Amino acid sequence: MKRVFLFLFCVLLTLIFVFSAYGQTTALAKDYKIGVFTGTVSQGEEEFRAAENMIAKYGEDVIVHMTYPDRFMAEQETIITNLLGMASDPLVEALVIVQAVPGMSPAIDKVRELKPDILIIAGVPAEDPAMIAARADIVLNTDDLGRGVSTLEQAHALGAKTFVHYTFPRHMSYELLSQRREIMRDTAEKLGILFVDADAPDPTGDAGVPGTQMFITEDVPRKVAEYGKDTALFGTNCSMMEPLIKQVVETGALFPVQCCPSPYHGYPGALGIEIPEDKKGNVAWILEAIEQKLVELGAGGRLSTWPIPVNMAYIEAGVTYAIDYLEGRIDEKFDKEAIEVIFSEITGGPVNLVSFGDLDNYLMMEFDHITFGVRD
Repeated sequence: MKRVFLFLFCVLLTLIFVFSAYGQTTALAKDYKIGVFTGTVSQGEEEFRAAENMIAKYGEDVIVHMTYPDRFMAEQETIITNLLGMASDPLVEALVIVQAVPGMSPAIDKVRELKPDILIIAGVPAEDPAMIAARADIVLNTDDLGRGVSTLEQAHALGAKTFVHYTFPRHMSYELLSQRREIMRDTAEKLGILFVDADAPDPTGDAGVPGTQMFITEDVPRKVAEYGKDTALFGTNCSMMEPLIKQVVETGALFPVQCCPSPYHGYPGALGIEIPEDKKGNVAWILEAIEQKLVELGAGGRLSTWPIPVNMAYIEAGVTYAIDYLEGRIDEKFDKEAIEVIFSEITGGPVNLVSFGDLDNYLMMEFDHITFGVRD
């Protein structure tokens, strides 16, 4: 009887120890906070919804969300005040900033004065690469030059024989956009695709956005009539995307990707898809809704995008990386291999990551395209 009692007593002590250790582990796992700094819904809905998703996943006790002002160019001091206010919480040990708008570098400087060792991840930087890379531990951006090749390769995969590039002089004065057009032209020649330059009105001109959109609406049918349905259409401005998608569907042409790859960019408006309040930020839902609509319209296999909005991916990957770092699964503040693995898991496919020049921590990336109507 004594042996049985002793055995039960030992089991009880063991259980007490295990549950006590578990409780300590859980407390330690939550003994930090991650600040997520985004634009407002009106300025950047995708990243705002991504922050909401992170709160829903990890809880308000782990994720702190604040926004920068819509008029950020005129309210630089507010950016500094808001970011510093978030970092002032003693438990905030990491910041994920998307977008890193102008004025973010001096804001980060103020945070570093307060917390030199805080982990800072900055996405969509709008400042000089060397400036932001010297302040943030990780910088995330889209590889626009790399897209000069991948966009043409995607057009070729869709069966394009002609590639029409809509732009205007102001955009071609931007070095990266101009370089990308030349890369597109060279890649088109290598792939046996006819490259066609098409001048469109600048949406900042006298006719504004409506003038640009009316031109696209009227010109795409002319281009398809001239070059045939195996014509891929591409534009360099966001206001072009909705009319481009509409006309591609109506004419039976091809659409490899938007200027800013995202399932949300142009597709819902062009296809008349209403997103319910409880589905905002639900990427799987919008992808399915777009695919169903395009298949119904007989456009399956002819339009593509990236599988997740890049800005949403930056936030989800940034938060995931921060948690792994703070919980000891990642040893260094900058671990390129770990970043690549996280992005691959989020997008469900390979991710091409390259550093910008000699700035190792300034990462530019591309995701694989998905084609609606032929997805696995």
